[in-house]
Amino acid sequence: MSQYSRGRDFLFCNLCGTLLKVPSTTHAQCPLCKTRRSIRDIRKKEISYTISAEDIRRELGMNIIEEEKVQLSKVNKTCEKCGHHEAIFYTRQMRSADEGQTTFYTCTDCGHQFQEN
Repeated sequence: MSQYSRGRDFLFCNLCGTLLKVPSTTHAQCPLCKTRRSIRDIRKKEISYTISAEDIRRELGMNIIEEEKVQLSKVNKTCEKCGHHEAIFYTRQMRSADEGQTTFYTCTDCGHQFQEN
């Protein structure tokens, strides 16, 4: 193993590449092949990594649920464009939970879409 690789992949097993566990203050051990590395090899090394929302969902076993078409409700709302007095609407939380929902309207006559916060 090269010096570059050894310095870069200090938390992984040299034999099988599995992430090492640290079961004691003297050594790190591979949970798969049981190879040990001295704790001196990994002491004072800086660790940083990036986790995406997709990584978290995958780790928690959460599937992305496709948005379903919802039966939209009709309301007496005047269209900003044509003046018709009926629209269908749905609401969605667009900002933080302590702020009100945004209501999205679609005119049943001309199809103009508008919203209200």
